[in-house]
Amino acid sequence: MKQTDPGFAGSLGMGERPALLVIDLIAGYFLPESPLYSPRYAETLPQILESIAFARSSGWPVLYTRLAYDQQHWTGGHFLRKISALTLLQTHPHWADWVEGLAPGPKEPILTKQYASAFHNTPLLATLNFLRVDTLVHVGLSASGCVRATATDAMQYGYLPIVLEDAVEDRSAAIKEANLYDLQAKYADVMPLEALKKRCNNLK
Repeated sequence: MKQTDPGFAGSLGMGERPALLVIDLIAGYFLPESPLYSPRYAETLPQILESIAFARSSGWPVLYTRLAYDQQHWTGGHFLRKISALTLLQTHPHWADWVEGLAPGPKEPILTKQYASAFHNTPLLATLNFLRVDTLVHVGLSASGCVRATATDAMQYGYLPIVLEDAVEDRSAAIKEANLYDLQAKYADVMPLEALKKRCNNLK
């Protein structure tokens, strides 16, 4: 992703112990009857699945996040007031299931979250520390929300964040482009999956 602002967008590189984080691939984002739906999301799913296959073949830990709320919606707080469509995950539980085609492995951790960042009130930080991860690769939904918030927190917790631009998506191309541009400028290395593969090969 080309940057034009001088003094921004330095390269973070790659550590020795990467992990892949698959963010919020729940069915509600992919079903037309859901208010969370966008047709753009399904277009990105093949790249996400390819990213998972690459991580597994490379021996990386693969972790998943999903959204869930209590019946009173207290655990979502003001976030649910702002995005009221998320309250429907309680009344339409099949929307909170994994999207068709995604199958977390039996040894791949699943973290339940209520807010944007996968680090907020989840065991993600402790899990990454236990696994001695130093690089966190992000895929999933959405670029402007949970992906951006998680990648920013990853940087702030001392991890090397990588966001795969062809394996994340948003409600519009403009929203995605603006947020990935800013992530590349300040918080993460943003690149396509093929570039990540080359970076990994260069480290061997």
